Amino acid sequence: MASTSFKILVPFIAFAIIAQIAMAGDPDILTDFIAPTNQTIDGNFFTFTGMRSLVGAPPPGNFTVLKAALKEFPALEGQSVSYAVLQYPAGSINPPHTHPRAAELLFVIQGGLQVGFVDTTNKLFTQTLQVGDIFVFPKGLVHFQFNSDAQEPAMAVSGFGSANAGTVSLPTTLFATDIDDTILAKAFKTDVATIQALKAGFAPKA
Repeated sequence: MASTSFKILVPFIAFAIIAQIAMAGDPDILTDFIAPTNQTIDGNFFTFTGMRSLVGAPPPGNFTVLKAALKEFPALEGQSVSYAVLQYPAGSINPPHTHPRAAELLFVIQGGLQVGFVDTTNKLFTQTLQVGDIFVFPKGLVHFQFNSDAQEPAMAVSGFGSANAGTVSLPTTLFATDIDDTILAKAFKTDVATIQALKAGFAPKA
């Protein structure tokens, strides 16, 4: 009897698991928006002014990301959206990284970019983008952007399907954390000295 009941429950359990996976992302909310308690809310709460610093500013010296995500813009909680402005000086790169909680839709507004991502079969998809082009990086996949122009900067705006997409930078995660040198040496089929040299490049500057 118990065995029969279990067999009946299995399809329902499997459906529940699949449904949860299909709906993975920011949870739905049961109100119009989420706001701090005991505070008067007006239009200012729904306004993010952090991008004003871009207006009239000279290009940065290093690759720079300016975010309008949950941490910077609390009104986004429960709204399943966030933005980032990415600035690429000449010859700069946004190193390989992932966003575990959202896909990324990148829109080039200045210059040009070489972009790419790797899927779960290790196939590389690349493209050269120019102003006005949009490229999608699927959720959770390793991707990168590169401004190959040695003279001119580039800029792009990225939208994410989460208020908190998260970023896992591969170089930083691997070489600026406390993963054992021997483990990394074996993983990359090299020696400990090489790993230590790589880690030295990510050590905090004095």
